[in-house]
This record gives sequence, structure tokens and C-alpha cells, in this order.
Amino acid sequence: MKENPEYTKNLSALRTKITEPVDNLETFPAPKNITTVKFYTDELTSLCPITGQPDFGKLTIEYEPNSLCLESKSLKLYLWTFREEGHFCEALASEIAEKIFKTLQPKWVKVINEQSKRGGIETTAIGYFEE
Repeated sequence: MKENPEYTKNLSALRTKITEPVDNLETFPAPKNITTVKFYTDELTSLCPITGQPDFGKLTIEYEPNSLCLESKSLKLYLWTFREEGHFCEALASEIAEKIFKTLQPKWVKVINEQSKRGGIETTAIGYFEE
């Protein structure tokens, strides 16, 4: 299969073996007629900012592209940065949504962070930005 340079010329993470988290999101031109892009993982991890205990959760990211799409490997490497950082569920949803919004400048972005139960309580936070 022939590589399309229009889509791949700026994707350094995709071309490289990376063994540590990367706080950078890579993009490529949005194909025509794409109205919504959705990512989901049930492997989001961070630390409680008070106790330092691990927090586990599910993350859903949805956005409507303007001119750019998010490359999935760079997203995975970006989410890895939170593994050793302390964040409340709500702050994490907001931070991820804001980073994606600033990077892609989509029409809108919604991030749903569903943190697993701690002390019998499950928390869901939704971060949302739009143009």
C-alpha cells in the first residue's frame, strides 16, 4: 500500500518506537464528510492527588473535526502521561478536553471520564468545549 504524504508527513509518533509518555498530540487532515470521531478506552489511569493511590477509569472522547483529526497513537502516548500524576476525575476530563480543543480546533469536543469506584462511589465527569 502506498503511503499518502498529505496524511502522514507530520506523524512522528506513528513512525517511531516510543517507550515513555509523550505530552504531544499529532494530527492529520480530516477526510471529507467525517462528522464525528470517537475514541474509547477502559484503561485510563492516574493517581489520587491527595492519597497517591491509583485511580482507574474509562474515557470516551468525541469531537467534530473542522480541518484536523487526532492520530490515535499520539493520543495513547498522551494519556500515558497521567499515569504518574495526581488528578481529580473532573480536572482530568477538563484538561484532556481543553488540550484536544486547542490542538485540533474542532467544532466541538466532549470528554467523558468515568472513574471506577473508590469508597463505593463511581464518578463521571464531562468536559466540553465548542467554537
